[in-house]
Amino acid sequence: MNIRSSGILLHITSLPSRFGIGDLGPAAYDFADFLRSHGQLYWQFLPTTPTTEVMGNSPYASWSAFAGNPLLISPEMMVEDGIITWEEVRDAPQGHASHVNYGAMGIYKAHLLRLAFARRKKSLNACPHFAEFKENHAQWLRDYARFVTIMDEHPGKIWSQWPDPLKHRDKEALEQWDTEHSDAIMFEEFVQHIFFSQWKRLRAYCNRNGLYLIGDIPIYVTHHSADVWTNPHLFKLDENGNPTHVGGVPPDYFSATGQRWGNPVFNWEAMQHEKFEWWVHRMRHNIILMDKIRLDHFRGFAGYWEIPASETTAINGKWVEAPGMELFRTFTLRLGMLPIIAEDLGVITADVRELKHQFNLPGMKILQFGFGGDLSRNPDTPFHHEANCVLYTGTHDNSTVKGWYVTEAGDHGRNNLHEFVGQCTDLDNVHLTFMRLAMQSVANTVIFPVQDIIGLDNSGRMNTPSTANGNWEWRMTKEQQQHPMFNRLAQLTGLFGRWT
Repeated sequence: MNIRSSGILLHITSLPSRFGIGDLGPAAYDFADFLRSHGQLYWQFLPTTPTTEVMGNSPYASWSAFAGNPLLISPEMMVEDGIITWEEVRDAPQGHASHVNYGAMGIYKAHLLRLAFARRKKSLNACPHFAEFKENHAQWLRDYARFVTIMDEHPGKIWSQWPDPLKHRDKEALEQWDTEHSDAIMFEEFVQHIFFSQWKRLRAYCNRNGLYLIGDIPIYVTHHSADVWTNPHLFKLDENGNPTHVGGVPPDYFSATGQRWGNPVFNWEAMQHEKFEWWVHRMRHNIILMDKIRLDHFRGFAGYWEIPASETTAINGKWVEAPGMELFRTFTLRLGMLPIIAEDLGVITADVRELKHQFNLPGMKILQFGFGGDLSRNPDTPFHHEANCVLYTGTHDNSTVKGWYVTEAGDHGRNNLHEFVGQCTDLDNVHLTFMRLAMQSVANTVIFPVQDIIGLDNSGRMNTPSTANGNWEWRMTKEQQQHPMFNRLAQLTGLFGRWT
């Protein structure tokens, strides 16, 4: 990311689609063409691992760090591959054009996938592509399929509440499970084969046309996940498999009690003993899928806020040092140059900065944060940006620019913005002002959420942290993709030397 360039943040679920949720089908290819025709180099999205309604459909709370989300599988591509028919997809439930209905889409796509599996089941074991896929993903695939099938048989229970032989992964119990549930396990493997086949084709198409994909890795994994069930020794758990300590962030100006995320923290001593093999495999897996990777909560690799699991808030946590230098040296030795964007937001101390600089990783700047307080001391103010960073007008966790202007900037922030740009900015043009400021920044890479290009208010916000409902649902309509502001984006991309 050492050339001037720009890109768009739009999660795949937010693409237009006749199936009620964006997916890896024709709309994704159309959007890739659209980005390149407007001079954009990058398409960034959120994690693509499985989501669940129990966890609010958050892409940051998955039961696997490796599997693909079946909801992103394209029915149209399945038809193209001959595993379902047009007649079978013709009666798709009518979703809302601007919001995802996860429940209805989950039921519908599961139905299509089971139709396809029933049609292919007898020939799968003789299929060389399926065999190759299982071999390439052997380190996680079978245990993921086991996890999902056991979970389906024990609804409402997390893995630490399963019968002891399954909870503790008794060898004979797992072999018996594999025998008695062979079709269900093969179905889950088949679904993953379809996902990764569709993903591989989309990425190859994007790369051939000069578009590069930026993915996202959350630092922590969910307790109720195949990863923790398979590797309990790599996490701080008690003898019953429940977390003894969980992650979060300490109290600050925004929250008097901090944030208690609830994810089990890593047992870094065990990770070190195994030469970080789990992390190396996770990183390699994502490098194969993406061109660049945003590493969420980067500061947690230098030091993390550890909270006793018995605490209901983050107040009584403590800072614990993490072996980030050793981990990233291992990454470099095993994987080569790291295609990582360090999400270095929040409480950033000298050890975090040193870790980032030691491996020459670009950090992040958020333009919305750049107009509060004393601008001469604000690290997000444009004149404090550096070339080796990725500048965002906002992220999935922020208000839109218009939403920020109305609900968060306050008189002080709005006045700072007006003084900075030398003219009065109002609600009608603040998103264009932010586009210009970002494009003319010294930051090598600039990423715009689609909502900030077309000037949406907070009705287009993707996620509001610490709220339970209405998140991760926003979708771009076909009409919005034709918004004239995209032409303005293309003009500014060329004007400020970012057209590639």
